[in-house]
Amino acid sequence: MPFGGLLLRRVALVVPLLFVILLGTFLLVRISGQDPVGLLAGPTATDAEIALVRASLALDQPMWRQFAVYIGKVAQGDLGASWLSNRPVLGEILDRAPATLELMFWGVLIGAGIGIPVGLRAAFKPDRGFDQTSRFLSLLGFSVPTYWLGLIMLFVFFYLLDWAPPGMGRISLMLDPPPRVTGSYLIDGFLGRDWEVVGSAFGQLILPVLCVAIISAAPIVKQTRAIALEVLATDYIRHARAQGLPARQIRAMALRNSATPIVTFIGTEITGLVGTTSLIEYVFAWGGLGQYGLSAIIAGDFAAVQGYVLMLALFSVLVFLAVDVFVMATEPRA
Repeated sequence: MPFGGLLLRRVALVVPLLFVILLGTFLLVRISGQDPVGLLAGPTATDAEIALVRASLALDQPMWRQFAVYIGKVAQGDLGASWLSNRPVLGEILDRAPATLELMFWGVLIGAGIGIPVGLRAAFKPDRGFDQTSRFLSLLGFSVPTYWLGLIMLFVFFYLLDWAPPGMGRISLMLDPPPRVTGSYLIDGFLGRDWEVVGSAFGQLILPVLCVAIISAAPIVKQTRAIALEVLATDYIRHARAQGLPARQIRAMALRNSATPIVTFIGTEITGLVGTTSLIEYVFAWGGLGQYGLSAIIAGDFAAVQGYVLMLALFSVLVFLAVDVFVMATEPRA
């Protein structure tokens, strides 16, 4: 099948997938046992006032009708308004998404930049000291709870050593954010030549990015090692060694044939990191999309939760689509 046909087939699968996700999210938030009506109406509200709030949110309608209305609004690009802030959910998501993307981009970039070379070296020299050490550190990275890691980072580098700024947002409270261009304070500070903002944004990025990098590097090391070991055990690698090819050339062959499964795994890892990043954002008061979604889940803000999950689904679909395009473009067997 031509490249364009494969791409269209992947895109065509997005619509039914998003519909199932919308339906599942809609049902889950309503059977979760949380009722935001009491929170919105207040502790002193009468039964009549509670009924009025419930009617204004259309929660007195049959569930199928609520879902039909919601699907119609989503098709028009309207994700509704947050029941707590009364702001459009789509606007809040777009405002906060750059902060999360910035955090994930640098964290995954550093994690992959460390994890892939370490995993490859461990596979090229298995069961030696470096391999044993990398496997132990990878297991340690798997085992450390995300929330605890963020707190330890703050305790050590901010409280004890005073090397890092407090985890209180993306920029110092004494500075005004730069004019919005990309949504990243670091990049917008560079564009506006505001070096004080750039320094503050960079300092605030270090600890949360380090947390994401540690969490992402651990599985990348383990998986890269496993993939490379499998490639090194193939017949064509053994044939290359039997022919006396230099070790550098054999490693290049193994790396080329390991690239596709490694990239595929990293794509899967990125989609799973969104939930992990929300905990890191919560610890560092990052104000990104993850913190927004986690706060909405805790507060029972149905509209915000549904919009948050929909955006996560779209993000996952785009990541997997990018991975598919990469595989189809670089893997002849695809």
